[in-house]
Amino acid sequence: MSVTLIDRWTNQARQRSGLDDALAGAPLALLAAGAAWRLAGAPAALGGVVVGVAALVVAALMRARRFDRAWTVRRLDGMRPELEDSSDLLAADRAGLAPLQRLQYDRVQSRLAAAAPDLRPTWSVRRIAVAWAVGALVLLGLMLWPHAGALAPAHEGAASPPGVPHLVGQRLRVIPPAYTGLRPRDLTGLDGQIPQGSRLEWNLRFAPQPTGAELSVVQGQALGLKPAGQDWNAGLTLDRSLLYRVVPQGAPATAPLHRLDALPDAPPQVKVLRPAQGLTLVTPGQKTWSVEFEVTDDYGVAPEASLHLTFAEGEGEQVKFRERTLVLHGDGTGRRRHFTASMDFASLGFQQGGDLVVQLMATDNRAPAPQTTASPSLILRWPAKVETMGEGLDASVKKVLPAYLRSERQVIIDAQQLLKDRRGLTADRFLARSDSLGADQQGLRLRYSQFLGGEKEKAENAMPTADDDDAPAAKSAAPAKPSLPTADAETPAAPAAAISGFGGEVDVLHAYGHAHDETEGSAVDPGRQGKLKLSVDQMFQAETHLRQGDPAGALPFAEKALTFLKEAQQAERVYMPHASSQTPPIDESRRLTGKREGLEHGALELAPADTPDPVPAAAWRALAEGGATDPAPVLTSLEAWLRTDASHGVDPLAFAAAIDAVRRDPGCAACRASLRGLVWTALKPPSPHVARRPEADAAGRRYLEALGREAAR
Repeated sequence: MSVTLIDRWTNQARQRSGLDDALAGAPLALLAAGAAWRLAGAPAALGGVVVGVAALVVAALMRARRFDRAWTVRRLDGMRPELEDSSDLLAADRAGLAPLQRLQYDRVQSRLAAAAPDLRPTWSVRRIAVAWAVGALVLLGLMLWPHAGALAPAHEGAASPPGVPHLVGQRLRVIPPAYTGLRPRDLTGLDGQIPQGSRLEWNLRFAPQPTGAELSVVQGQALGLKPAGQDWNAGLTLDRSLLYRVVPQGAPATAPLHRLDALPDAPPQVKVLRPAQGLTLVTPGQKTWSVEFEVTDDYGVAPEASLHLTFAEGEGEQVKFRERTLVLHGDGTGRRRHFTASMDFASLGFQQGGDLVVQLMATDNRAPAPQTTASPSLILRWPAKVETMGEGLDASVKKVLPAYLRSERQVIIDAQQLLKDRRGLTADRFLARSDSLGADQQGLRLRYSQFLGGEKEKAENAMPTADDDDAPAAKSAAPAKPSLPTADAETPAAPAAAISGFGGEVDVLHAYGHAHDETEGSAVDPGRQGKLKLSVDQMFQAETHLRQGDPAGALPFAEKALTFLKEAQQAERVYMPHASSQTPPIDESRRLTGKREGLEHGALELAPADTPDPVPAAAWRALAEGGATDPAPVLTSLEAWLRTDASHGVDPLAFAAAIDAVRRDPGCAACRASLRGLVWTALKPPSPHVARRPEADAAGRRYLEALGREAAR
């Protein structure tokens, strides 16, 4: 029986504690349910009640566990001193006690029977009152607070006729993609600029209620609205910008257009913080190299980035490359991170005489396809070896190679890489990189032209190239430009091409001209001269294509130029006769006779100019005729043109709105003028330069190649 008394008093204390906690925590559960009901309706409120009650029960049970047998014994001994701290005997079996313990057991039980104790904790009246007062105030505020999902009044322009359904309330909810970190928001209007990939939810209300409604998308598929009580709902994931109008069934489709612009996620931006320059030379005793980058993005930068290392070893056309990738962990916030790397020469195998090129590849948090941006390339180079020439006073002369021009092989590699990177580059950036490669190809062509005795063309101080190991060395430095002879100058015997002057005879051809047809003007032997000339010709063609932003067209010519360079390196010294000795003599009897038999006197007919983009030009002319012509064919061709790559640079939604206005009212002069103005901005101005003639076809290329092989013999 004693054990039953202890358990009874313990259970009574636990029940009082649970009820006390329930009364104090009930307002919190009611507040959670009320907030859920205001934000998401009755189903969410029911879920809030279930979750709140479950949390309250768990908390009350955990707090009641502190009332156990040990607590009851301590409580009895504290409340009843006459028990002589022997309350713990009530929890034991009397039969198993010693005689003295049984005597004390009976005394404790008799004293408790005279006056039963109340061990239950007191009510937390103050805590309960404060909780209910605060809960009531907050719940009242939730009830009186304006509904977050209340529809905003709609303004669709002119009033509709009586009895015709029209839009009276509207709300557009935007749920951005999770990776952006943006919170969902409600738009009171039906237009806006929204992150691409966002979930859109329309909630519309009409008066009177229509039998059906839809969102009519211009140049797209209509989106049906579904009834939900008094409202009409629809949902869509915004992958591209669109124009639409709200059209209830039974109303004329004259509602104004609404525009939603899908804002694409911009790729991350990479900035080099260290080193300050793109080319760094290794200093004496240097064993490590540190680089630092800053990456920013509009929504977030991935915490990891890859550092691509490219090692170039060797010289000339025999350069060997090896690559390695390091994973870097960034520091900073989600939208701005810093990546730092310290590279040890010994662990990387970076030895003297080679180049190390590093490039950071950073990605953003876009899902499911992250965007990657490459940083500018940073080059670490060992300084060129300093060689001493001559002895004595000449020993102070140093031969130091300046920064090299790219080799032909490197031009090919860079052009191939540019084609791989084309999708990730803008048109202007792609053209700029192609033009830069064309400048490198020009410098290389001018360098090899000097070996043929050709014009230097502003390349007086041309730098050596990485092809110098394969190209024949020049006989000597270019001579200085001769000065005019004076009366005191002693001149040698004049050659055949000399004239007499005040100071004597002067070799005009060699002093002030350029002998193109003399083998002595070339710095190489005749056996290699033909191969080098073919290589230079191919370089010129490759340069032309690169300057025009066509690296794909330049690759075949650059590869042929490299092939001719290798052949020139291995060519034997075989004499090649001058081209002038192979030309037939001129027939003097056919010159200056004045006879014009067989000549055509008819005037040449003017061929129509080829318009680079004929669709906008034809539309601009057709729209100028006012309402005399049917604009439907023109509008159809414009819509097809907008879906092609030729329409790059125009606002497709503005065009779609203008086309829709003309299609709905073909006689509207203002609508035609607006569309014609947009078409004018899309017209491409004529090129101020003379257009190049078209490239040779397959037969023409075979003919030119045959001529080249014949000239090389």
